[in-house]
Amino acid sequence: MMTRRRITRLFLTACCALLPAWAQAYSDNYLVGVGKHDVTGAAAEVGMMGYADPAQKSSGIHNRQYARAYIVAEPSADKAVVFVNVDAGALFQSVNQAVVERLKARFGERYNEGNVVLSATHTHGAAGGQSHYALYNVTIFGFIKENFEAQVNGIVAAIAEAHANLQPGHVLINRGELHNASINRSQPAYDNNPAAERQRYGSSVDPDMLVLRLRQGARDVGMISWFAVHPVSMSKSNTLLTSDNKGRAEWRFEELVKAAGNPDFIASFAQSNHADTTPNLNLDGTGPTNDQLRNTEIIGDRQLDKALQLYLDASVQLTGSVDFRHQYNDFSKISVRPEFTGGQPQKTCNAALGYAFAAGTEDGRGLEDVDEGTVETNPLLNLITQTLTPPTEADKACHAPKPIILQQSAFKPYPWSPEVLPTSILKIGQFAMLAVPGEFTVMSGRRLRETVRQALGDDQQLVVAGLSNAYAGYVTTAEEYDKQHYEGGSTHFGRWTLAAYQQVFHGLALALRDQQAVISSLTPRDLRNEQSNFVTGVVYDNPPLGKRFGQLISDAQAQYRVGQTAQAAFWTGHPRNNLRTEGTFLEVQRKVAGNWQTVARDNDWSTEYHWLRKDGFWGTSQATLRWTIPQGTPPGEYRLVHYGDSKAPVTGRISSFSGASRSFLVQ
Repeated sequence: MMTRRRITRLFLTACCALLPAWAQAYSDNYLVGVGKHDVTGAAAEVGMMGYADPAQKSSGIHNRQYARAYIVAEPSADKAVVFVNVDAGALFQSVNQAVVERLKARFGERYNEGNVVLSATHTHGAAGGQSHYALYNVTIFGFIKENFEAQVNGIVAAIAEAHANLQPGHVLINRGELHNASINRSQPAYDNNPAAERQRYGSSVDPDMLVLRLRQGARDVGMISWFAVHPVSMSKSNTLLTSDNKGRAEWRFEELVKAAGNPDFIASFAQSNHADTTPNLNLDGTGPTNDQLRNTEIIGDRQLDKALQLYLDASVQLTGSVDFRHQYNDFSKISVRPEFTGGQPQKTCNAALGYAFAAGTEDGRGLEDVDEGTVETNPLLNLITQTLTPPTEADKACHAPKPIILQQSAFKPYPWSPEVLPTSILKIGQFAMLAVPGEFTVMSGRRLRETVRQALGDDQQLVVAGLSNAYAGYVTTAEEYDKQHYEGGSTHFGRWTLAAYQQVFHGLALALRDQQAVISSLTPRDLRNEQSNFVTGVVYDNPPLGKRFGQLISDAQAQYRVGQTAQAAFWTGHPRNNLRTEGTFLEVQRKVAGNWQTVARDNDWSTEYHWLRKDGFWGTSQATLRWTIPQGTPPGEYRLVHYGDSKAPVTGRISSFSGASRSFLVQ
């Protein structure tokens, strides 16, 4: 693995050596724009999305979450496509609906549900509560409005920024393979796929990484890397908001380019067909080491190294039209034609989850007495199922061999998960993105790409963009489904779910190829006025008697060495009083020529902001700031500064405050 200093030298050398050649070799054939905005949710006492563990509540920030937006348009501006990579557990339909609504209010029909793709990285360390469907809010204890608004507003702001800086530019593409950052966590299910198919690919992980390099004239402005791996290097024991291994790669790539003199560059590490792949190479929730933070760094850096290589070596320019096709379908009632099922017409099912969903995975185990691969009913679980959501005999037959533990469609007045789902293809020249509203397994993604390739041709560069524009669970192949591992138990619409997606995307691809319109007569339900919240808000804040907000509890030491951790604690208010969007709860400052200059904030990998409630009745809490001093930090005088906000007991007025540690020497 390359060190940060070596990568920086490589980047600077490559840029300086190749920039004049690039300027002469490539003409600007598109309009290109990029934008970025903070979407970090509540940093304390709010459920985190991904592990479905109600005990995992936020208690601070390791690094912030962002929406990173990219727009590519034809020079005439007639056609444009938008891709937004969001550091989030999932990108819910509620967020997509609100974003599109606000974009239309601002830009008219230029950006709409057809040409905008919002895709989640699937970090399991971000704040939850943004969905309008109960299945995804139940462990969060309801809809969390401030988290929803932070995400929606941040995405809209990122797109608006990208629109505002649209300039003539071009896009380069490259792809390669990364083999040491993932492992298949459901190997028996994968091995149930046809032997000839498995032999054709040779690996039970999808090592493919596709990189786009976006440029405005001679200036690099952005990079998108798609690679299939779960961002679950941080376990459910973690309660600091984090973007996990993909966020680590994003932060390092952007810091690298910033060091090369380009502070506005935006790098995304996006999600693909990752459903059965884990970064925990030991297959027990750990790996490559037993330190989850170190694992996050290692897997993130491996993605960074490969993406950087592909980025620097990218030489093929995207040329041709910008176009898109989009359609809503009710995936609970699709009649699938024989050419997508292997010989017989089939149907999808009303959404239901199986026992294997409750079993969990190697990354996060569920109920103790339920195992993956279960196809027989459990008497106790069956009693619970029959009491809460009794499936019909038709439902049981449709989902076989999956034993149903939760029939989402049985809940009234609304099902617990969406069934009317968006599907999209965005095309930029010879590149096409297949936006899917779920998590596709390795082989499912391969089959979907092959289906689309049959329509668009072998020269088309295809990528599956997972968790896009909505979320409705997993998608396995029919053969994987039969084994009922976690992914099969979490495939909502039955054994033929993948075949239904293949049929839908084949139709979209043909329409795109033949320049035909796509009919979309369905509209997802709007549940914005049907939401409940069971999370207590901030009532008031108080420091201990005789103390003040921002006052030190424990101070930093007088001096530190590189590699050590400087730490200070302060009396503080609740972070939900002010998310400090585009701001920070902490700064590391260095004294230069008598003035304090900021060198790190709560998004930097070297910092941690911890919040702890000390007295619930009195409303007392403390903030602990930590800075692990990174290699390359210049010697000098430093301090830690905390920024916070408090809520007055009687008036409810929110007031800002700050506090600083003693100055300390770094040697």
